[in-house]
Amino acid sequence: MSERIARSAGLNSLATLSSRLLGLVRDMVMAALFGAGMVNDAFLIASRVPNLVRDLFAEGAMSAAFVPTFTRYLKTHGKDAAWRLGNLVINALLVVTGTLVVLGLLFTEPMLRWLGDEFETAADGEKLALTVQLARIVLPFLPMVAVAAALAGMLNALRRFFIPALSPALYNVAVILSAVTMVPLAVWMGWHPIVGFAVGTLLGGILQIVVQLPSLHREGFRYRPVLSLKDPALREMLLLMGPGTIGVAAAQVNLLVNTALAAGIDGAVTSLQYAFRLMYLPIGLFGVAIATVSLPELARQATAGAFGEMRRTLSGSLRLMLMLCVPATVGLIALADPIVALVYERGAFDAASTRATAAALIFYAPGIVGYSIVKIASPSFYALRDARTPVMVSLATIGLNITLNLALVRVMGFQGLALGTAIASIFNAAALLVLLGRRLDGLDQRRLLVAFLKILLASVAMGATAWGVSGWWTSVIPATWPHTLAALLQVFGSITAALLVLAGAAWALRLQEFMDAWARVIGRLRG
Repeated sequence: MSERIARSAGLNSLATLSSRLLGLVRDMVMAALFGAGMVNDAFLIASRVPNLVRDLFAEGAMSAAFVPTFTRYLKTHGKDAAWRLGNLVINALLVVTGTLVVLGLLFTEPMLRWLGDEFETAADGEKLALTVQLARIVLPFLPMVAVAAALAGMLNALRRFFIPALSPALYNVAVILSAVTMVPLAVWMGWHPIVGFAVGTLLGGILQIVVQLPSLHREGFRYRPVLSLKDPALREMLLLMGPGTIGVAAAQVNLLVNTALAAGIDGAVTSLQYAFRLMYLPIGLFGVAIATVSLPELARQATAGAFGEMRRTLSGSLRLMLMLCVPATVGLIALADPIVALVYERGAFDAASTRATAAALIFYAPGIVGYSIVKIASPSFYALRDARTPVMVSLATIGLNITLNLALVRVMGFQGLALGTAIASIFNAAALLVLLGRRLDGLDQRRLLVAFLKILLASVAMGATAWGVSGWWTSVIPATWPHTLAALLQVFGSITAALLVLAGAAWALRLQEFMDAWARVIGRLRG
């Protein structure tokens, strides 16, 4: 089972990698055009609520509630009943998100003022006016992303992972292309250039839906405009989705809190957002990928009452995730400055912006493991039909994060917001694992702890190497070389040396998870 999860996670990670890399290209284009100042802050604040709903649906409620329910209906009632449930869910989401769009359009300005009174002092309300304009354009993204998430949930339940993971790449492609299409059009029409990116967001939402429909059509799905709130399957799913959304909402709500607390510092929202994007890259590649392919298996095992198999699936998934995410955490901390410089420092994004974003990245990075564990642990409770536990843990995490951020922002500035979020994510993961272990009579804790300690030791050796080699590159690269070439050599030269040390340390420590992953890579290359 763990072999199948690793194989499927590898394919899913490949699709996710393309999406995440395109997301970085999108951020690079926006950073070059608008830097880390008021204009980019306005776009990110305007997009925060639609993105919050996107994250809750795409990686939250859909994985926590819809996928287990849809999987159970496939197993016990067949495809026809599952397709009916899918149509009911899509139409219910359209009604709910459509209502939210209307309310958002009517109350855009009060909603944004809630983020902070600091808007009043920003160039006589220029920042607020631009943010309101952008928010009204991107709000229709809500129903698009909800439908796309439902389609992805059905495909994942059918063990079709590649296309759903690839579909966000088209969103990023649309936004990138808007730089050369919609942005000039916006300027020609007398609007602010950033409006072109807002329009690109809507085009990307449409593409995310369109790319998934052919795969579902081949499986037999046909859209039907049916809606019955009395349907028992829909009511069961909605009853799970509400707590399911809260149960996995801590990360997204904490980001919203960070936006509110950073809104009064020009550039802070952008620095935090770009740092979070870099931090979320390994989470999306590894944590989300492993969770996505594990959840249908966990749902089937929970439905069958096969708790022993469920324990083994969870243990294997967690160990695989640790093997990938712990080195990524240490690597981002060691190479924060050169990575941020390589990805963003060009055009309007200057060296000061790089330093601010790198500082936020260093404090965000410890949250990688916490976020990734939550992606696996929280939906496992819903597979067991336990909605109460993750909801209570999520609410406690949100409370802890707000308390930490209010204290740390006074001491450390906006970097304290990143640190508070990372600490809260680790608390969230630890609490869920302890409670999940009690529910399943253990999670193979000894093997998990030994694997974690070995991985951490190998990662520390890797991180020290990366930091030392990065400093050496800084001293030997001539100052006259182009900035991008110098940063490229520094980052990839350091990563190459660090990975060699990681491999050597893993071999010396007899780290089985690394050996298994390496054997699969070699086997695939030979094949």
